[in-house]
Formats: sequence, structure tokens, C-alpha cells
Amino acid sequence: MSEQTRAQARRVVVVGAGMAGVQTAVALREQGFTGTVTLIGAEPHQPYDRPPLSKAILLGKAEGSAFDVDFEALGIDLHLGREVTGVRPGDHELDTEAGPVPYDVLVLATGAEPITLPGAEGVPGVHLLRTLDDAERLRPVLARQHDIVVVGAGWIGAEFATAAREAGCAVTVVEAADRPLAGALPDEVAAPMAAWYADSGAVLRTHARVRRVEPGAVVLDDGSRIPADAVVVGIGARPATRWLTGSGIELGAHGEVVADDHLRTSAPDVYAVGDCASFPSGRYGERLMVHHWDNALQGPRTVAANIIGEAPALYDPVPYFWSEQFGRFVQYAGHHTSADATVWRGDPAGPAWSVCWLREGRLVALLAVGRPRDLAQGRRLIEAGTVLDPELLADPARPLKAATA
Repeated sequence: MSEQTRAQARRVVVVGAGMAGVQTAVALREQGFTGTVTLIGAEPHQPYDRPPLSKAILLGKAEGSAFDVDFEALGIDLHLGREVTGVRPGDHELDTEAGPVPYDVLVLATGAEPITLPGAEGVPGVHLLRTLDDAERLRPVLARQHDIVVVGAGWIGAEFATAAREAGCAVTVVEAADRPLAGALPDEVAAPMAAWYADSGAVLRTHARVRRVEPGAVVLDDGSRIPADAVVVGIGARPATRWLTGSGIELGAHGEVVADDHLRTSAPDVYAVGDCASFPSGRYGERLMVHHWDNALQGPRTVAANIIGEAPALYDPVPYFWSEQFGRFVQYAGHHTSADATVWRGDPAGPAWSVCWLREGRLVALLAVGRPRDLAQGRRLIEAGTVLDPELLADPARPLKAATA
């Protein structure tokens, strides 16, 4: 049996039926894989896209966001509502509630789970926003125009606050740091975004640590009490990998699966993709863990190519994400931590502006607020490693691609 024939006879099992898992199964078929493909998801719903949860679905403008994929026609065996409990790489077997599932190749695509607020579990009116069921529970809360407290001024907190204000709710956002998006962006870039909350009629309280949540109120460390008919917690997510404990598959400091530049794990015939994994970036010279939709879309193509095995594919993307908040379209490409220069395009107090991060004259990251053309051109410039002229770059009237040195 030839190597390629053997590859096509294999059984691929994908754990996780979110974007990364679904796209892996689809990419295998698109790239010509003819073996068995099994997709296992913990939720009972048809696999769905997550970004609309904090937008259209939450506001009742859409009933769902199921992927437009005909799994049956693609020959993808779908098992939904099935919890995976462990894996035994030596036996090439996955353990599930419904019994063991053998595999030749396993793909870990279990995503991330929201971090809960200590002491808030089980308190009436406390919500997370990660799943379709979460969004369905929150929809009537918004419809009743309740007083809502959002814990955390990150991307999800801002998006939820935006939807709640649009629904007519009174919204207070409490953030332990001194600014919104403290973990994601430098101080001088995140600072202008604080004004967006007040512009929309939301109250943003920084340096505000939650002491406890009680029915009808959030109590802060300084003793102040904020009335709350509902509390939405958005303080980040962690890789959903606890079920891998004891498997021998290497996990990183954040609990993520440590993958290599082909998205292979430390166990033979096991790959990891999407929010649950980190990978080494040759472009940025460090290991990246990217919790964004585009990573869950791009990574599966690499995994599928490597499973089929005709030409080993490296994974080294320019990370990308977007966020819609307070009437603004915010986009980010790249990774800015290694930058040695920052260039602004436009006034951050205005409706449209960008920030460019350079390293040795080359663009490494870009944040665009209401300037999608900057983002599109900037992403290509990052990929190409083009040297730019900072003076030309600082002119917001000049197209980014015309700012080359």
C-alpha cells in the first residue's frame, strides 16, 4: 500500500465542533481526503459561528448562526451532545461518555471556555457569553431593558455593552485595570477607547475590583454597591483542555496544547488547532496563542494539508481580528509586542484613525478604527515585510501602500 493510499484509508477524528473543528473536517474533504472523518461536539446544537452571539442573536435579530455546511453530503460523521473525557495516545483511542472512539489521526479543536468570576457561580442573574445557550438566556434580559453590570472591559465586554445599550439597558462596565483592553493593547492606544463608553451612554469604572456579587447588586472592593438586575462576566477565556490531563500531551503555561509549526502536538498523530493551541511564529520569533475567529479559520487548512501529507505545510499567519463596538469597526492585524516604533494615522479623538507598529522599519502590527482600507493594505505589507517611511506613514491621507521607503 502506497503512503498516499494509506493516508486516504485513515480515520480522522476531530474533537470540537466550533469554527476550528468544522473547518478542519471541511478542509480535509476540500483537499481530497477520502478516509473517514468524524466530528465530535459537546453541545447538542448544529455547529454554529460565535461572533453573532454578541451581536445579532443577542438582540433578537437572528435566531441562530449555524454553519452552512452539508455534513452528510461531505461524508462527515457528526456526533453532537457528546462529552469527550480523555485520550490515550498510546492506544490511539479517544474516551467519550458514549464509549471509546478509535482514531488514526486526532485533531484537538476544543476551543476555549470563559473564565468565571470567583464566588459568582450560582448567584441568580449572573451570565457568561460564550455559547448559543448563553445568548438565548441573555436575550430576554436585554429585551426587558434591565440595569446591567458588565465585569471586564475587554473585547467581549465592549461588544456586549454595545448590544445592551442598543437594547435600551442602563449599563455599567467595571474593569480592574486602569483602562479598557489593558491586556490587549498598550496604554496610549487603549486610552482613547475609554471615551467610547460615555459617548454611548454606558458608565465605565476603572480600578474597580469586584468583591462579591449578590442578588441584585455588584459590590466593589471600595465598598460601593452597583444595582444590577443582571451581571455579565467577560474577564477572558482559557483553553478548554482540562480533559487532556494525564494524557501525556504537552500543555503550556496557560493550559493550551503546545503545537509545533505544523500544528502537531507532542503525541504522535495528534494535531491541535484554534483557541485551544499555541504555535511558534517564525515571523514574530515567539510562541503565539490566538483566541480569534481568523485563527480558527486559517489553521485547519494547514492541519488538513499535513494530515494528507503531500507537502508539509508550515503555519505562520499574520493574526487578524475585528470587533464592532459603540458604533465603531475596530480591526487588528499582526502582533505588536516586539515593535520599536509606533506611528499614528489620524486623530484618536476622531471617528477614524489607525496605529502602526514598526520593527526596524517594517510593519509588524496595525490597529484600524473605521479605516478598513488601512487594515487590508497593512496586512499585505506585514506579510511582505516591506520597509516603510514613518513620515509618509503618518499622513492619513496617503494610502498605506504608498508609504514605502
